[in-house]
Amino acid sequence: MLTLRANKGFTVDAVGKEAKKRSPGRPWSAAKVTRIENRQLQHLREADLLTLLDIYGITDEEERAAYVKLAKEASQAGWWVGYRDVLGTGAYIDLETEATELRTYEALYIPGLLQTQEYARAIVRGSGITDEHQVNRRVEARMMRRQILERSDAPVFTALIDEAAVRKLPREVAPAQLRHLIVMQRPALRVRIVPDASGPHPAMNGSFVVMGFPHDPSVVYLEQSMTGLFLEDQREVEHYERVFAAVEDAALSVDDSVAFLEESLTRSQ
Repeated sequence: MLTLRANKGFTVDAVGKEAKKRSPGRPWSAAKVTRIENRQLQHLREADLLTLLDIYGITDEEERAAYVKLAKEASQAGWWVGYRDVLGTGAYIDLETEATELRTYEALYIPGLLQTQEYARAIVRGSGITDEHQVNRRVEARMMRRQILERSDAPVFTALIDEAAVRKLPREVAPAQLRHLIVMQRPALRVRIVPDASGPHPAMNGSFVVMGFPHDPSVVYLEQSMTGLFLEDQREVEHYERVFAAVEDAALSVDDSVAFLEESLTRSQ
């Protein structure tokens, strides 16, 4: 890739901007182009590779196929490729897997990375999905996502969960889910409850995730009913970072959050 770019005389910044224009749904930046060239990505998606080949003017089908073959041989596909039927492009999982820091605010649900299997199943069914195969596939994918929290290089994870999400736990799965939130607390994984008593706060419009990376700018993800939206504009990212900080100030401390969860567990039994 570096040779192709050099032959065209393009800078990594120019390539990153052009790639973003051509693939607005994908997270592109100069740092990402550099990481691709240095083979630092765990998995180079074929769509991203084809975007670069388009930019570099590689139109011969045989040559393009050869690059795709090399890329597949050079990296093992992520587990999520096998769940395209329920995860779509897997763009969010790509980023979540690469992130070194995750900051999430959830208004109505327990964050996906902290869900028990029983809670995840209840939520998927509650969303209106009735096909049992689809339910099982979605639950399996959520359980696979949790693996990143057990890695030796697990991301630093801060989850701010609104009290409403705890109150809305289905009765039959509440005890196990509450226990899970309690035992998951650790120095690099903090679960904090945003109590009703804290009053209005700037995240009341909806849930979001701020993802931090060692070499790339942070990205914000907004989950919507049918899809998701990635924000990379620095001003928008900084806005959500300020929002997160404000909600974090309103949240209970880790110790008080554990006490709140323990009290909720006692009431749920």
